[in-house]
Amino acid sequence: MKNKLLIGLLIVSLAINLFLLADWLLFQPTEEEEIVLSEMVQKTVESPDYQTISSNEKIIAINGFVEKSKGGAFPYYFTVNVYTDTQTHTFDCADTDCSAMKRMGTMYSIYQEEDPRLPFDH
Repeated sequence: MKNKLLIGLLIVSLAINLFLLADWLLFQPTEEEEIVLSEMVQKTVESPDYQTISSNEKIIAINGFVEKSKGGAFPYYFTVNVYTDTQTHTFDCADTDCSAMKRMGTMYSIYQEEDPRLPFDH
C-alpha cells in the first residue's frame, strides 16, 4: 500500500513538473523575446493598419505574446493583440525582417461585454 502511494505521488509530481517545464519552454518569453515584443508593439502603433483601427474604434489595451507552439521560424511565433471595445485585432510581422507590422485578422474582444480592468474614466 505504501509503495503504491509513493509511486502515485511520484507520477503526479513528474506530471506537474513536465507541465511547468513545457509552459516555461513554449509559452513564457525570454528576456530577449520581451525586448523584441516591445519593439513589435511600437511598430504596431506606428503601422497604417493601427492608425485606421484607432480612428474607428476605442483602443483599450495592447498585448504582445509568444506562441512557440504555433511553429515556424523567428519572428513568426510573435503576435501583438490590439484590444478594442468591439473586437481584438491581431498583428504579425509583414516580412522576415519584421520591418513593419500588419493586421492579420480579428477575433472576439472581452471588452464587448466587460469593462476595462483598471478604474479609468470610460
